[in-house]
Amino acid sequence: MDNNFFYLGHITKPFGIKGQVCCYFDTDEPEKYLTLDSVFIDLDDEKLPYLIENIQYKGSNTFIVKFQDVDEVEAKELIKAELYLPSSLLPKLTGNKFYYHEVIGFQVIDKEKGNIGICKDFIDISKNPIMQIDRDGTEILIPAIDEFFTQIDRENKTIHITAPEGLIDVYC
Repeated sequence: MDNNFFYLGHITKPFGIKGQVCCYFDTDEPEKYLTLDSVFIDLDDEKLPYLIENIQYKGSNTFIVKFQDVDEVEAKELIKAELYLPSSLLPKLTGNKFYYHEVIGFQVIDKEKGNIGICKDFIDISKNPIMQIDRDGTEILIPAIDEFFTQIDRENKTIHITAPEGLIDVYC
């Protein structure tokens, strides 16, 4: 994982005949991206900067984007490419809100079971993300639902959770 960038979304299809594309932005607050002037597009595992000439929000996290100096033929070549922004543009989160990449490596402490392992990654399955925890080589999967996270302690690198009764027992 490249911590210098965060995943913003991807290009879904061409739009019109002037080199515009439809983009899906994976965000809870799409209106924050109406003033973007550039993005990084992942092409062959290299993130290349593209200037945005025009951007319009169409609803449902879909934007119509015209990249500077990209014509209709080039726009078609960008379909399915992933879009990224520098991590420095992410607003700082506090309290129990966190970015997935920020808590990888944290100890996971359950209210009933105590220390259950280390957060290794998140599986982002549509609207049901899952936290992957490594407990001495055994994988534990916990739904990443806000109600389960009781405290994020960034200083001590711990995540305190209250897992549903019996869920951790399935793995141990």
